[in-house]
Amino acid sequence: MPSTLHLNTTRMLSRIDPNGIGWIVFNQPERHNALSLDMWQGLADILAHYAENPAVRVAVMRGAGGKAFVSGADISEFDSKRANAAQKEDYARVAGDANRWLARFEKPLLACIEGFCIGGGLATALAADVRFASPDSRFGIPAARLGLGYEYEGLAKLARIVGPARARDIMFSARFFEAPEAHAMGLVNFVVPREELEGAVTDYAERIARNAPLTVRAAKAAVNAWERGGREDDVRAVRGMVDACFDSADYREGRRAFKEKRPPRFEGR
Repeated sequence: MPSTLHLNTTRMLSRIDPNGIGWIVFNQPERHNALSLDMWQGLADILAHYAENPAVRVAVMRGAGGKAFVSGADISEFDSKRANAAQKEDYARVAGDANRWLARFEKPLLACIEGFCIGGGLATALAADVRFASPDSRFGIPAARLGLGYEYEGLAKLARIVGPARARDIMFSARFFEAPEAHAMGLVNFVVPREELEGAVTDYAERIARNAPLTVRAAKAAVNAWERGGREDDVRAVRGMVDACFDSADYREGRRAFKEKRPPRFEGR
């Protein structure tokens, strides 16, 4: 049976399946899963738990209700949660903790996108390693229509994925665009019909979960290090992870399984 994680909000849901998939569900469908303060806290709590739980090999983010992945920040609570400087600092601390977890989460992270993926929702989806979307999904960053400034880290990630010319277009025009265009620019990896989307994401996540966790972790760390400019400390850490792969029981199991012509059974050690 799937296991669950107790959270201090019902607006975030967590489920760990026996196949090694940890699900992260944004659960405010009546507001198109707009991110509230308690959802930011719940996201951080889930990622922290999944990071330490060996039963989780891969995590998947998705929105409840089918109409949105995440539609941005929950502006309705700004008067009560971001009404002054002190509240702004508290809000930034909680949201910042969640974003730090998204950035440093070492296991594969997928995004399953249906409907709106807007503003902060798109920034959250960009933290995923692989993104799936239904054909009717809509993307955009409407900051220029609201007068908001956008942080460097989010725009740098966007520019690395789609290129600077497309990043400028997305930000300057503040236009919305659909999944086929998002796929063409490399913003999403796969576009799958709605009725097949959950199955396709699950199959892909299970494929990852069957692979050697140490190898996958080292590969993610290497790509992240390249994105950060190949800093010496990052590259050194990746080399240590690669050495750990070669010294691991999983590497011995992989060689043995190949000789015996059977699927390997990796344990992440």
